[in-house]
Amino acid sequence: MKLGLDWFLLGLALAVGLAWLAPGPGAHGGALHPELLNRLGVALIFFVHGLLLSFAALKAGTLRWPLHVVIQSCTFLLFPLLGLAGLALVGDGLPPELRLGFFFLCALPSTVSSSVALTAAARGNVPAAVFNATLSSLLGVFLTPLWMGIALAGSAESLPVGRVMLELAQWLLLPLLLGQLARPMLGAWAARHRKRLATLDKLTILVLVYTSFCDSFVQRTWSTHGPLVLLATLAGAGLLFFTVLLLVNGICRAAGFEQADRVAVVFCGSKKTLASGVPMAQILFAGNPALSVIMLPLMIYHPLQLVLCGALAARWARRA
Repeated sequence: MKLGLDWFLLGLALAVGLAWLAPGPGAHGGALHPELLNRLGVALIFFVHGLLLSFAALKAGTLRWPLHVVIQSCTFLLFPLLGLAGLALVGDGLPPELRLGFFFLCALPSTVSSSVALTAAARGNVPAAVFNATLSSLLGVFLTPLWMGIALAGSAESLPVGRVMLELAQWLLLPLLLGQLARPMLGAWAARHRKRLATLDKLTILVLVYTSFCDSFVQRTWSTHGPLVLLATLAGAGLLFFTVLLLVNGICRAAGFEQADRVAVVFCGSKKTLASGVPMAQILFAGNPALSVIMLPLMIYHPLQLVLCGALAARWARRA
């Protein structure tokens, strides 16, 4: 199954490579003025999301509340609790930036477009997937910084949760709302150019990834981290994904969900968003020279979940 994201995954690697080769323009004070560019990029991403979001499709999935509670609990309760347990077990075995990155991954909302695409490909409950993927993005504006505030409480990097929520609302929710308000005027045009807008969305994310890594290379943050950090992140991301997948499937069986609902729960409840995660990281950890290390678990988990969930969707699509 193809989700049209192959070029985007290659683009992620190229964006990191470009930041390594030419970090100056995207670093703090560089020619691209990332302090402003990043905020405008975040706003553009969520304006496009609002412009493409069909309220009718969202409304169609609102009635199955037990299903919605399970999906959101997997995203915002199961994941963070697993993250806290994992960090307690690892202790000081990982660098502090990487531990923060793993918990940031666990605190993020679910994906939107790929969750819906995978659910449709596997012949699952698409309206429920649309509703929960969108609801997850909205809840994440408040729950992600809340979890990060809990994780960082008492540390030197404690998070001003209220201010961060306000800033996320300003740069994420407000553009999303403006996109929805613009639908009567631009909705038909957006529908005709959906593919081009999706490409613009992904190109903007690649720019944010580039600027996220530039400061790290300028300040030589990676000089203190060897290849073992990458291997540890690969192992941790894989272990997290398979643990969540097993637990989510067990929850579905215990709840007695039919197959179509189980598909929606698995694909919405086991995935984490890069599209919202990169903008959130830019706001939550603005000015942190280790931002690229913090983002590393998300950068690895993202392609991992697409490949494995794609294989699972293809398998479920062949069922009678």
